[in-house]
Amino acid sequence: MKIRLTALFILVLSHITLHAQEFEYELGEVTKEELAQESHPIDKDAPAAILFSKAETYMVYSERDGFDLITEVDMKIKIYNKDGYDWANKSIRFYDPGSNREEVDVSKAYTYNLEDGSIKRTKLKKEGKFTEDVNKYWKREKIVMPDVKEGSIIEYRYKIKSPHISSFPEWRFQEGIPVDHSKYVTKIPEYFTYTPNFRGYHMPKVTQGKANRSISSTSKQRRENQTTTFSTSKIDYIEAITTYEFENLPAMKEEAFVNNIDNYTASIEHEITMIKYPNSPLKSFSATWEDVAKSIYDNDDFGNELKKTGYFEEDVDALLSGLNTPEEKINALYYYVRDNMNWNDYYGYSCQEGVRKAYKEKVGNIADINLMLTSMLRYVGLEANPVLVTTRSSKIALYPNRDAFNYVIAAVQLNNKTILLDATSKSAMPNILPIRAVNWLGRLIKKGGISNEVTLLPTTPSIESISLMATLDTEGKLTGQLKDQYYDYNAYTFRERYNGLSEQSHIEKIEKKYNGITVENYEIANANIFGKPIEERYEFIHTNANIDVIGDKMYISPMLFLTQSENPFKQEKREYPIDFIYPRQDRYMISITLPEGYTVESVPQAVSLAMEQNIGSFNYNVIVNNNRIMLRAMLELNYASIPQDFYPTVKDFFQKMIEKQTEKIIITKNK
Repeated sequence: MKIRLTALFILVLSHITLHAQEFEYELGEVTKEELAQESHPIDKDAPAAILFSKAETYMVYSERDGFDLITEVDMKIKIYNKDGYDWANKSIRFYDPGSNREEVDVSKAYTYNLEDGSIKRTKLKKEGKFTEDVNKYWKREKIVMPDVKEGSIIEYRYKIKSPHISSFPEWRFQEGIPVDHSKYVTKIPEYFTYTPNFRGYHMPKVTQGKANRSISSTSKQRRENQTTTFSTSKIDYIEAITTYEFENLPAMKEEAFVNNIDNYTASIEHEITMIKYPNSPLKSFSATWEDVAKSIYDNDDFGNELKKTGYFEEDVDALLSGLNTPEEKINALYYYVRDNMNWNDYYGYSCQEGVRKAYKEKVGNIADINLMLTSMLRYVGLEANPVLVTTRSSKIALYPNRDAFNYVIAAVQLNNKTILLDATSKSAMPNILPIRAVNWLGRLIKKGGISNEVTLLPTTPSIESISLMATLDTEGKLTGQLKDQYYDYNAYTFRERYNGLSEQSHIEKIEKKYNGITVENYEIANANIFGKPIEERYEFIHTNANIDVIGDKMYISPMLFLTQSENPFKQEKREYPIDFIYPRQDRYMISITLPEGYTVESVPQAVSLAMEQNIGSFNYNVIVNNNRIMLRAMLELNYASIPQDFYPTVKDFFQKMIEKQTEKIIITKNK
């Protein structure tokens, strides 16, 4: 958004003091001690660390362009080892649709190394800086720092000039490596009101101040004698200065079962809420999610596309001939669109090609395909509506705005239930969305733009059921058969992972997963029959199945090569939810026939573990029947997402489950 002042209030800055603030940390102040440091003093395993990051966002005004938003950034990074080399490269995304474009300028970019007791400084080379297109609206300015080695320090400064004062830049205090010091300063004239919104679980030290600024208003007057005179009047205004500061922020480390970690990383975003110039009416920008949804629905590339039906009516009438129930119609239309349309890999809630052209050419973006499906469902009398979604790869918005969403699916109300549909994935089904769209809440929009929230998280467990029958010989070798059945989201992920692969590729993946196994007579059923579980069957020989032969005894892990031996939860504490994506139920039925001449000495005791709040459970039982050992085990996780408050509970649960799985059956050779 570009703001220019009216003739009532033409501003020219009499003196610009909105330069970058003086910080206690400055570029160029690199010491031998810093270069000689071999590891981070707090996080010894860190591959790199940000010694300081600082930025300032302020506004400048010109008569020709109006207000611009300027952000200046300084960055100083220490590289400890080769795993940190990526931190010597920087990518700066900026908006460039052709007009009202942003500008990026990189300066003071150097690499420092300690060589023969002296500090060597290497400047960023011309070929180390380049611009690349992201799409037709966005570009990236990229730099690749020179002469980077273990122990290097790199630093750079860049400035972004933007005409869009409503789009304050996000500032990230926290990163995937330690941050020793981070500071962000905003300087905002009193005519603008922004609301700061914080992300993450750390809060910055905040200091506020004010500065008096002077602005000159220049006007001209043409006299009767054709001469022009200029007059200048001085206007004083107050600038609000806010500083946000952190010291010693820990690295934001990825761990198992995390959604988009950027949702929980300490950062700040600013929402413009009001502009009030002297002698001008107040302009409010506050909006609700309902306002946002209605504005999207009223867009020609959204609501108008839903109204178009002529291009498909004849085909749909023929398709549904003889079908009577709503369920039959939903399934027929869904699979018709899913199987005939092809997604072009572009996200968006606005149509790219338009539904008519997309239908004809059988290709389109997310909106082209799913708005088309919504329109067809409405055409046959079903209560269908689009649902705006934020994909898992995008951050959840902190305040209402149109950019909060980047995806749209369809929903049908039937028998007081909501059926969610996404026809852009060949592996999906009704109520089985592509994983990219399974992200907390969506916003369902009805005709006229009325909207409400709808949950996208699955509530029904997806089952994986494994049956294994094996015979053990005296050398510890197993031969047997395995059947693995995948239901619902487990079937979806299987199809996404394996569809299009040859049988040999399937076998190779199994043999890689279960080191030591040889797979024979592989079969797969229902891979393309939706609504039935996918079923894998194969025979196997395994020479490394968690079985140890020591003298006359054999030590056997009852779950054999299916044993989970490592806890996926390693951190002492966790500051973001545990995201299982969907509830799940893993069932195991294992039968092991013992070699002749052996007797069971001991088996693990049965166990039943349960977490609080019905989060999940694990049941495990081993029984002996003559020369056969039989195990039944079941893991249940009842929620798609679990708050971080329960992390100690979940971590402890998994640890106890793994300890039980790794307990041994002991069998002894008869004498």
